[in-house]
Amino acid sequence: MTESAELEAARYLLSATAVRERSAMLFSRIEDGSSEHFSFDPAAMPAIADRVAAVTRERYPDLAVPLHARFRHFESPGLDRFASLAAARAWSTPEEAARAMGDLAIVSVLLDAGAGPAWRYREAATGEVAGRSEGLALASFAMFAAGSFSAVPADPLRADAAALELVSAEEFASGFQITPDNPLEGAEGRRDLLARLAEATRAAPDLFATEDDPRPGGLIDALAAEAEDGELPASAILDMVLEGLAPIWPSRLELGGIALGDAWRHPALGDGTPGSDIVPFHKLSTWLSLSLIEPLVIRGIDVVDLDALPGLAEYRNGGLFVDGGALRLREPQTAPLPVDHPLIVEWRAATVTLLDRLAPMVRERLDATPEALPLAAILEGGTWATGRLLAAEARPDRTPPIAIVSDGTVF
Repeated sequence: MTESAELEAARYLLSATAVRERSAMLFSRIEDGSSEHFSFDPAAMPAIADRVAAVTRERYPDLAVPLHARFRHFESPGLDRFASLAAARAWSTPEEAARAMGDLAIVSVLLDAGAGPAWRYREAATGEVAGRSEGLALASFAMFAAGSFSAVPADPLRADAAALELVSAEEFASGFQITPDNPLEGAEGRRDLLARLAEATRAAPDLFATEDDPRPGGLIDALAAEAEDGELPASAILDMVLEGLAPIWPSRLELGGIALGDAWRHPALGDGTPGSDIVPFHKLSTWLSLSLIEPLVIRGIDVVDLDALPGLAEYRNGGLFVDGGALRLREPQTAPLPVDHPLIVEWRAATVTLLDRLAPMVRERLDATPEALPLAAILEGGTWATGRLLAAEARPDRTPPIAIVSDGTVF
């Protein structure tokens, strides 16, 4: 095993192509009946497609479905929180506005991992109460709006390394309304991610610094510089996110000295070559890549080839196929499983592959083209919302069909 072979394998695993290819390899074991954990019933897929199409049309009657991005969680019926904030701030240039949007998206997405069933956030201005991803979005948005992530008092609506590394446990608990009666899973892991983000922005000035000002939103400027004739492939966003943010993830798998992030071994894979038993998902990185598209558009960049980005291997999309009957557990799971358990790795791989299979079925039912309804819009329309509805129908607390131990940095 040579160092160059390990480096080559690591670069492959840090790609959208690897997410799809390795997920398909693992799903094939479920499909052919070799999996110890799941069986697959293809006959359930049409009904799932029917439900996703119906939910999409109900939520977006004109089928003008936006992308599945963090900015959707800053919106409520009749209220676009970021638009109101932007109107009050009135950035002088599109570049400044896009940079601030990048700051918010990166910080908020990194804080968007499973919150647990008990935690709730109450928004002071509206009285709206939300849990899970929506509640995490409201909490991180409120902290951003209050200047909690800015070290520049005259410009509170930004995030920078100087402020991110100093967010205290008390400030974080206050911002996320954490109490003994309102516990947030992985709270310390999330706060540690902010400190690691600060370190990463300082360590890669070519990606994050703007005029010697290290901040997450500097990534928007670096991405814009990669555009050719005003166009940027969506996969280039994920490539840069994986490169720039690799140092922030907790120590997991490494290959050739390169941290692989959201990537996991499975005992059924592997041919003896470096990394051949590893399945990458890069869920938060892909979610972040989708969430950076709108800032890039504000910056004047046209993001193309959206379907190069894989689907999100998380519990709502995954729950869609379990609760919908396409994926069936061979044995009931009663205790929460860690994210590196082979069953969870298989579940996530199946989710990526089945989202790709479901997409054309949903488009057919909605008479939509891939250009009009890319995978990211199907997720929004969509699979995530339908997964949540099926969970609510199956379990009053809307928990996932398979319980997962979260450290606040994966889901």
